[in-house]
Amino acid sequence: MEYGEVDRAPFWDWGAWPETVERWKAEGFDPNRHPAAICDQRHWVGHWFFPNPPFERKIISEDASHVVYVNHEGILMMERRDQPQSSMPQFLKFPVETREEFRGFWAERMRPDPAARIGADWREKLAAMRARPVPFIIISDRWGGFFGPLRNLVGVERLCTLFYDNPAFVEEMMDADADFIIALMGHILDVAVPDAFGLWEDMAYNHAPLISPAMVRRFMLPRYRRVADFVRSRGVRYVGLDSDGQVDCLIPVWLDAGLNFLYPFEVQAGMDVLAVRRKYGRELRLWGGIDKRALARGPAAIDAELRRVAPLIAEGGYIPHTDHSCPPDISFANYCHYLLRLSEACGAR
Repeated sequence: MEYGEVDRAPFWDWGAWPETVERWKAEGFDPNRHPAAICDQRHWVGHWFFPNPPFERKIISEDASHVVYVNHEGILMMERRDQPQSSMPQFLKFPVETREEFRGFWAERMRPDPAARIGADWREKLAAMRARPVPFIIISDRWGGFFGPLRNLVGVERLCTLFYDNPAFVEEMMDADADFIIALMGHILDVAVPDAFGLWEDMAYNHAPLISPAMVRRFMLPRYRRVADFVRSRGVRYVGLDSDGQVDCLIPVWLDAGLNFLYPFEVQAGMDVLAVRRKYGRELRLWGGIDKRALARGPAAIDAELRRVAPLIAEGGYIPHTDHSCPPDISFANYCHYLLRLSEACGAR
């Protein structure tokens, strides 16, 4: 990440859908000998930021094809029975509709208590994580950010209209999440300093963000800056963000907010890690950006895709991995070929 001399580049696996793993089992994959075991290890934590206590899963109705239930985040959703992990659920109702409901939700379930979230022995757990000779990364998955968590509270469509209809409510929710992140990370940083801290947004689709860069700059940049300045003041070198989709027009805002890494750079949404490096320079570190669709097309396409990103691997400030988890159109043989060629490209073998 510092563009220095290295023995090799980081060699990371990014995982697969449950249906993909089932396919691989039929093609000779032994779950006890996962191919990712040859990759560089890292301690990656993301669940500490979820609502706690979680909502009790409650089934409302079900038939042969679908289940309607309240999930652990309090969202009423309909899910397919045959592919619950990788199909897209239908969201029927969200836990927050009014400011009063938000305040109740936040007071009850978003307390920055490390003992409740990490465990009674949280200090010992953190010290052990930091002592391991691998990168220690904390990502505030799904509930640490200023668009992503709010969409989990009120829904995407309502959130997008609230920016116009009730901006004070939006700002109250954002400030509450910034306060929560800073408070919880303050406890964590008293014990262990991770190598990287990331926020989670997923606020774009395949053509553009769901709100404009001007909106992100007005509402979100000050909160990004608060969090980034805090964790960096406590020793965290890399502060970044996860968002799928076409996010190029948001990168200037994120850089101005003090973020210095982004991922996963979805190729099918038009994100090109080489173009991003040329446009924004070396201060922005890049993770991901390998087109997962190439893995479905076979060895020749995989080799060509790895040749495409080879200049970034050589330059540094880049961790190559697929631009999302692997879907079930990827064969086990193709995935093994990908890992072998990626290990060679990283200099890991």
